[in-house]
Amino acid sequence: MSTTNGSYSSAMAACDVVKLHKPNFTPKLAFILGSGLGPFADEIEDATVIPYYKLPGFHSCSVSGHAGNMLLGYLKDVPVVCFQGRAHIYEGISADPIKTLIRTIKLLGAEMVIITNAAGSLHEDMPAGSLMMLNDHINYQFTNPLIGPNDEEFGPRFVSMDDAYNAEIRAQFQKVAKEQDIKLNEGVYLAISGPCFETHAEIRAFKILGADAVGMSTVPETIIARHCDLKVAAISAITNLGAGITNEKLSHEHTLKGAKLAVGSMIKLLLGFVENYKQART
Repeated sequence: MSTTNGSYSSAMAACDVVKLHKPNFTPKLAFILGSGLGPFADEIEDATVIPYYKLPGFHSCSVSGHAGNMLLGYLKDVPVVCFQGRAHIYEGISADPIKTLIRTIKLLGAEMVIITNAAGSLHEDMPAGSLMMLNDHINYQFTNPLIGPNDEEFGPRFVSMDDAYNAEIRAQFQKVAKEQDIKLNEGVYLAISGPCFETHAEIRAFKILGADAVGMSTVPETIIARHCDLKVAAISAITNLGAGITNEKLSHEHTLKGAKLAVGSMIKLLLGFVENYKQART
């Protein structure tokens, strides 16, 4: 059994901590919350909160808008695990904490992970406050979290990304969005490493490459999740237009402010999806 990077043992140890705090609990769905989207966790009932610093192999969040907690509880009577915040490549860390978080989800027994993020739009008709569901991505982080010895416990050496963002789940989200009169755009997310925002020239280049939104996360989690055969859906809260599209000066404060415009629609959409998920299984 290959455990060169310690990800398997860390994920197992994190699961042991979860079992101490919430015995006999098996989540069906997992949620990862991006910048400014933490209020969704307030919807969870009978929530047990475990700070990341108590979980082996997790990275305590250093970015504003990421609380750094795991929550285990129920949404619409569906058992869920929710992560308030994530580790980012730009924090100067290895991919191991990201692997540990995703692989903990897998070992806990969840069948899919729903990832959210804050992103900049490359289109004026998708302004701040909009939602965009990912149907594909471009990895522009110039690294891959699976580089290094393969963790055979979780998946094969070479992983297909043909269905990175599950088409069936996307259709379910679109159905819920239509029922709730929420405009849910679909598009390609381009991930950069950060922490700098993009230059004007980069935004122009990304549009030529076929990107619709740009951010600094999500792609590593998606790659790791697909490696261990977790189904993935991902939704961006659009917080701003990309650099140079308007005269606005970008900042993280601007990102958090923009996320507030989208958080209501995001919560409504996610809760609607959970309700739909519950009904499909009863």
